[in-house]
Amino acid sequence: MKLSQFKFKLTEEHIAKYPSDFRDDCKMMVVHRKTREIEDKIFSDILDYFSPHDLFVMNDTKVFPARLYGRKEKTGARIEVFLVRELSKEQHLWDVTVDPARKIRIGNKLYFGEDASIVAEVIDNTTSRGRTLRFLYDGDYDEFKKQLYALGEAPIPSFINRPTEPEDMERFQTLYAREEGAVTAPSSGLHFSKILLKKIELLDIDTAFITLHCGLGNFRSTDVEDLSKQKVQSERLIVGRECCDKVNAAHDAGRQILAVGSTVQRALEVCVGMDNHIMEYDGFTNKFIFPPYDFHVATAMLANFQLPYSTMLILTAAFGGYDLVMEAYSRALKSDYKFGPFGDAILIVD
Repeated sequence: MKLSQFKFKLTEEHIAKYPSDFRDDCKMMVVHRKTREIEDKIFSDILDYFSPHDLFVMNDTKVFPARLYGRKEKTGARIEVFLVRELSKEQHLWDVTVDPARKIRIGNKLYFGEDASIVAEVIDNTTSRGRTLRFLYDGDYDEFKKQLYALGEAPIPSFINRPTEPEDMERFQTLYAREEGAVTAPSSGLHFSKILLKKIELLDIDTAFITLHCGLGNFRSTDVEDLSKQKVQSERLIVGRECCDKVNAAHDAGRQILAVGSTVQRALEVCVGMDNHIMEYDGFTNKFIFPPYDFHVATAMLANFQLPYSTMLILTAAFGGYDLVMEAYSRALKSDYKFGPFGDAILIVD
């Protein structure tokens, strides 16, 4: 499978700048793998396709305000600093990306806040844009974290092409987010409203949670024509015993298992064993799924409509079938579906 097979024309007007007024009021395209039927629905209709004791597997990672702006010492140049991962709680070390990177070298200091209340020193170059920062802060850790996050913004992708707003931290967060560590939201989970989550409970549809801290790579285009050579960024994944027990019981009982998003789909495939049962996991994964691929756990998948060449589109095509998913994408473009993390959803069922 070649990257060029995932090319399509997407104008800025197709990319959602904001979510729907109500989380579960967006459009949802339903794709049936066996009959190849395609339906146009709204997201609140999702429960029509599931029965009591089916299982929804969700990603409970929590987005933090990862985008900051600092000033370089002496020159005062404005630098975007994107917090990627905390490396040391005790030493206040962070893995970050910086832009423009050419201006930032080891030994440089960056000042944050109007009063320069937080200072960081560059102590290492990790990639072309990657740096390791040590924040020079002598006070309590919780107070440091509070001040740092107060300076940050919601890390909405730059292709949304609008200024960040204070409300974006709520918009860019699932209602069931619990475990902090993501720099982008598991976007298909954004559509679940309080009312819909309550209906899931009342209909006896079960839920289970994995934690995969979504990294910057989720919204970077794939750049290798031969997909078998594509490398993706490692992300922290935690799958606990309770989740394993629920997924394995649903599998053994022949119930539907819905992977809510590409992060869940990848997590399940990382953890699956020879008997199609999943096992506990706590580590990092850089698993990249592309067609053709034999999925072992999920019987249904929920995703957002994503950008050309994205790893999420490629995974969706692996699950739904390349021709069928690209047909659905063509229909979505003609029917004014919105794309991106604030965009509309696609549900793939048998």
